[in-house]
Amino acid sequence: MTPVGRLPPQKWLRAVNTRQVVAALSAEGGDVRFVGGCVRDALVGRPVKDVDIATHLPPDQVMRLLQAAGIKAVPTGLAHGTVTAVAGGQPFEVTTLREDVETYGRRAKVAFTDDWTADAGRRDFTFNALSCAPDGTLYDPFGGIADLRAGRVRFVGDARARIEEDYLRLLRLFRFQAHYGRKPIEPAVLAIARETAPMLRQLSGERVQTELLKLLAAPDPTPVVASMIEHSVLVEALPVTGTADVLRALLRAEDKDAAVDPLLRLAALIEPRRTAAETVVERLRLSRRQHFALVYWLAPPIDPGKDVPARERRRAARKLGAAIYGKLLRLDWARKSAGKPRARPGARLAAALAEGDRLAGLSFPVHGRDVLALGVPEGPALGDLLDQVEDWWAERDFRPTRRECLRHLKALASTG
Repeated sequence: MTPVGRLPPQKWLRAVNTRQVVAALSAEGGDVRFVGGCVRDALVGRPVKDVDIATHLPPDQVMRLLQAAGIKAVPTGLAHGTVTAVAGGQPFEVTTLREDVETYGRRAKVAFTDDWTADAGRRDFTFNALSCAPDGTLYDPFGGIADLRAGRVRFVGDARARIEEDYLRLLRLFRFQAHYGRKPIEPAVLAIARETAPMLRQLSGERVQTELLKLLAAPDPTPVVASMIEHSVLVEALPVTGTADVLRALLRAEDKDAAVDPLLRLAALIEPRRTAAETVVERLRLSRRQHFALVYWLAPPIDPGKDVPARERRRAARKLGAAIYGKLLRLDWARKSAGKPRARPGARLAAALAEGDRLAGLSFPVHGRDVLALGVPEGPALGDLLDQVEDWWAERDFRPTRRECLRHLKALASTG
């Protein structure tokens, strides 16, 4: 493979941890290169998160060399040639060069090789097939640098063949388009995407979840999401999908000073029903925390946009917490503003968000130990008393002090 230039100086390339791993793998003459995202992102000046390494050395030799150098070696996936080196607490994924023997759409049978071009040829997109040596020498077998600079997401070789080798590449096409694409996906590739979309049903929920949330973390994923809906791709990954209009409005309502929440953006794509939320939780294998948030956003205890009593609104805000309640308010605004491109969040939403922040910061001034001090034994009665006092406190707009709450607790306890 012929070099095409040099990577500009990189801190991660010169870092002590990086040099320790490279020195260990090179100790017996091994050839080492950095591959994938670290090279791609370094070329466009984006932060490098993960540093991946490829080598012609077999995984058992990689393990031995790392351990001999005092570097922790974790056999992450020996059958596929992957070892994780941990140097100074930083993980480096080290993978032996491979070529596909057989592919099954969800996994592949591989053989190890010493051919760098063969290994690059099994990658998905041209800019993910880039590699560089420890001295920064760049290798670009498929024109990935030109595609990266042009904002063009292009498969290595035949698009259909790449997708049929691993169905997840269909979602990765749209994910990378959302983050790197400036030129539209070619119509022929979109046609293949439509035809192969039903294959997404065969993927595990965890793999689909990872790609969708990464896609939705893009600065503005709306055009790509709209394309996925138009070409019947998203519905195969997420069977209860609505339109992109709510997502488009939500981006206008997001807190620009806070980190992007891909889960909230996902909620904007789903019909606001509890059954829809449960379907998505099951399909994507979401965590308990994600389950809780999604259900409250799609089937909230109150409709924050309606004229519900202020007391109920305030209780919901305190129960959900500032983060979830605030995002519920923004999502509600987006649903009501969908299809209205000139709509902008106003004073009413700002006031509701400020109220939610204030209430979420309040702490109920009575605790279980206060009930125990009155001689009430642990058990259901203790919880019931606490709930009654908290309801009384909430009905009075959370204004009663601890002393007043304790007085009310004693009165309740004295009546049995």
